[in-house]
Amino acid sequence: MELQSSAQELDAPTTITIKGILGLLVSSTDAKETGKRVISLGIGDPTAYSCFHVSNAAQEAVVEALRSQKFNGYAPTAGLPQAREAIAEYLSRDLPYKLPADSVYVTAGCTQAIEIALSVLARPGCNILLPRPCFPIYGLCASFRNIEVRYFDLHPEKGWEVDLDAVQDLADHNTVAMVIINPGNPCGNVYSHQHLRKVAEMAKRLGIVVIADEVYGQLAFGANPFVPMGIFGSIAPVVTLGSLSKRWLIPGWRLGWLVINDPDGSLMSPKFVERIKKYCDINGGPATFIQAAVPEIIEQTQEVFFRKTINILKQTSDICYQKVEDINGISCPTKPKGAMAFMVKLNISQMKDISDDIDFCFKLAKEESVIILPGIAVGLKNWIRITFAVEPSALEEAMERLKSFCERHSY
Repeated sequence: MELQSSAQELDAPTTITIKGILGLLVSSTDAKETGKRVISLGIGDPTAYSCFHVSNAAQEAVVEALRSQKFNGYAPTAGLPQAREAIAEYLSRDLPYKLPADSVYVTAGCTQAIEIALSVLARPGCNILLPRPCFPIYGLCASFRNIEVRYFDLHPEKGWEVDLDAVQDLADHNTVAMVIINPGNPCGNVYSHQHLRKVAEMAKRLGIVVIADEVYGQLAFGANPFVPMGIFGSIAPVVTLGSLSKRWLIPGWRLGWLVINDPDGSLMSPKFVERIKKYCDINGGPATFIQAAVPEIIEQTQEVFFRKTINILKQTSDICYQKVEDINGISCPTKPKGAMAFMVKLNISQMKDISDDIDFCFKLAKEESVIILPGIAVGLKNWIRITFAVEPSALEEAMERLKSFCERHSY
């Protein structure tokens, strides 16, 4: 496949998927020609590396549930009661109120939670406010539901904080929700309590719902601790989306949730609840035995397991940030403080034969067998997203190759 034709296959941001782009990039590598193994810094699946592995508690919980022979049939479409209760208890630890189990809907990963959230909020002529940059599944799901997408910018020099003035200007009477991703994918930011309160107060003034994507919840290693958006549910209704995928390092188990943080009952009307239940009926959920294991997974996983993950992510994010600081042609305005990836700016004017971020990533894949996601995939042209959930030695090697590539293509 020619490099140019691969790049031309990339479509508009509303139809882009990360896996689709990464597939094109991988197909453009030539390990035989370069003599280098392919190293991907493109997708946030830490299970590809031996330093990230599932906890014994999670494995034993699933084995026990499977061997019990009690969970081979269909689960209720909203999820097994014990799974919903366990998730409600887990999330309530950090909230000023107790979540009822019936506010939790178990989903097949966070992706299905996104789809359900947008589907139940959709109405003719409505629009939704998304951050830029943003995980592209939101735009894709919105386009399938005929929801108009309006993007508000995040300020890279301010830790990728929301441009609240832009939100105010973009919203109108047809706006149904705004999305907040915290800890941030693709930016690696972690929002402060004060900033999230401002977001909630803005949502209240606009009369809209906050969809809080917290799939990277608790994965914070900078100055700001993780603050769940549900804390502000009494200010504005919050639909929290999350999963076991990242914190428990089990993305392939596809166990996610959609939770209504609405202590004042402003959102939880019978009609709204019925819509959620119907979408759950249509979609189904994760495997029953995985759901059955949720209480044990949450209760029995030791804190040392989580600390180890955080320590590795802090180490690898530091490696990335320090290496980027030493490479001409790229720069990072904000050191990553959470999640598993961050955004790096390309200084195209310093590069003699690179036209944009897509060209950069395809040439990097071809010449160095290193896979990095072009920023256009998440809505920022001439940026790249680097995933640091990678074994440190592989990350060091990939960053050295990136440096060589930039030196070769710089004036």
